[in-house]
Amino acid sequence: MTKRTSAKYKIDRRMGENIWGRPKSPVNRREYAPGQHGQRRKGKMSDFGLQLRAKQKLKGHYGDLTEKQFRRIFAEAERIKGDTGELLIGLLERRLDAVVYRAKFVPTVFAARQFVNHGHVLVNGKKVNIPSYRVKEGDVIEVREKSKQLASVIEATQLPERDVPDYLEADHSKMTATFVRTPSLADVPFAVQMEPNLVIEFYAQN
Repeated sequence: MTKRTSAKYKIDRRMGENIWGRPKSPVNRREYAPGQHGQRRKGKMSDFGLQLRAKQKLKGHYGDLTEKQFRRIFAEAERIKGDTGELLIGLLERRLDAVVYRAKFVPTVFAARQFVNHGHVLVNGKKVNIPSYRVKEGDVIEVREKSKQLASVIEATQLPERDVPDYLEADHSKMTATFVRTPSLADVPFAVQMEPNLVIEFYAQN
């Protein structure tokens, strides 16, 4: 179990938003930050604070990304010609753990990382156990035969709280998903508003 798994709801409370849209999030009950001073921190946020929060929210949504990993992905998005914010989202969504999560093979993005790490996933018929592995359009992601009957997998496919986005074609009877295309920001079913433009501003100034 990763360190961040136990803290996933703390991220929600620090942000004051249910960033994965999960029914168990404490934000559904109280919308203030953790700690004894959490209820008092409602003043107007500075531009830096808004930018930092946007970065933390986006980075936190993808689970166990370190600052170094996130910065590297951002730098790559910056190098490619086009809209840096859209490219950043596209690169994050092409991570294998993100695809496994979006395909509803697992209940959380934290579980997706562990699921991939433990060798439960095949890409185009070959085992891949690197969560950051970048899938390509047309790649077929499949739950390994031995893992298809895991209770957690079966439960995840039936979760009512989220749907499989249309840039993936998922077949839960076969436990396969095809990565159809790289999504734009508008395509990704984030439970809260993500602001990659503020992330760009954050890195431009820091």
